[in-house]
Amino acid sequence: MSKPKKNLKKLLVIEDDTGIQSQLRWCFEGYDVAMAGNREEALEYVKAELPPVITLDLGLPPDPENVSEGLAALEQILEISPDSKIIVVTGNDDRDNAVKAIGLGAYDFYQKPIDAEILGMIIDRAYVVHELEKENRELIKNTPDSPLKGIIASSTEMTKVCQTISKVAPTNATTIINGESGTGKELVARALHNLSPRASESFVAINCAAIPETLLESELFGYEKGAFTGATKTTPGKIETANGGTFFLDEVGDIPMSLQVKLLRFLQERIIERVGGRKEIPVDVRVVCATHRDLESMISAGEFREDLYYRISEIPIRIPPLRERIGDSVLLAKYFLDKFNKEQGRQIKGLSKDALSAIEKHEWPGNVRELENKLKRAVIMCEGKKITAEDLELAYNENEDMSLNLKDVRENAERMALIRAIGHANNNMSLAADMLGITRPTLYSLMNKYDLKN
Repeated sequence: MSKPKKNLKKLLVIEDDTGIQSQLRWCFEGYDVAMAGNREEALEYVKAELPPVITLDLGLPPDPENVSEGLAALEQILEISPDSKIIVVTGNDDRDNAVKAIGLGAYDFYQKPIDAEILGMIIDRAYVVHELEKENRELIKNTPDSPLKGIIASSTEMTKVCQTISKVAPTNATTIINGESGTGKELVARALHNLSPRASESFVAINCAAIPETLLESELFGYEKGAFTGATKTTPGKIETANGGTFFLDEVGDIPMSLQVKLLRFLQERIIERVGGRKEIPVDVRVVCATHRDLESMISAGEFREDLYYRISEIPIRIPPLRERIGDSVLLAKYFLDKFNKEQGRQIKGLSKDALSAIEKHEWPGNVRELENKLKRAVIMCEGKKITAEDLELAYNENEDMSLNLKDVRENAERMALIRAIGHANNNMSLAADMLGITRPTLYSLMNKYDLKN
């Protein structure tokens, strides 16, 4: 077996056919290509080098006509180096075994005869995915005690939210967090508290939608002994309990109109009166509110006080739904996989290609909470080495896979732009060319390239 070179991307080719070895040895620029002719040689190299990408022919000696040796090698390699991306190379009539290999944890498969250019693209993409996963693991590992703990994100949209949190947190401004259910509004509220001068004091939360209207006032403001049947002792409310710290009022849109006046007075004067009491009690708290409802529409409908709205929304923060956070669904899925692996005592090696694709395409109406629940169930129920789309109970269509290859991405975008322009122009080619900023001959040339009929 060939020895590795330094400072090059490592690629292990497991192939017993010396002719194919010779063909592949010089095909991959920028890679240090190592060759292994059998399982023992392959395992020796993997233990020493932990290669990011591996191609594996399933037909290995001593039984090259069968796949048992190749599948055994696949499983053992992933035990040693679970982060390696293994591309299984199969014959044209061997799709079933390729699918079986994917189920055991292979990254992808490629059918013979070998086209070095296409296989090279698959290898390049596998290497990019390996490096991205490595960066994400380092990011999570190196920031375990961050004040933004729990906010796992890499998207531009959430980066802006984190920047806003950092700016707003040191102030006492009343902040309202808007976002759909499951987007992590309480996590943002806790981040605002943890980054503030009040971080060493209490963070007290109350969900207005979870408490009956008849009990909400006493929960918020407390009550005096004898204020009502069962009030056997004076009890401070949640606002008073949060004195010196942060008070988080979740689902503020569910506060009844009758109670909104009392809440407004507290926000304006920072004093409260317990139910059944007359004493004014000063309270020093930072107030953070959250809601998934459209408060402006509620104001128009007479369901929410306008003056209260402006009082609680000195600084608004909108958390985008997961479907708008490009790349975050996969990042979060891997975070939750690590989390539930530890909690459930499992050793699932990762997410299969079809799972990653399904996660990217799913709309996630329940947002991060839905994703978390899907991963928890999948970790518990998974019987393979990797979680699949089926384990996640998500739809998967391999014909709709999103390519990471820039050439593919550009061509897909170009083709969609042509289709949209021609549609908007009602098949008027001159108008479509103007919309695209190209000449008619160029338009016809591109239509021919992408097999778009006029």
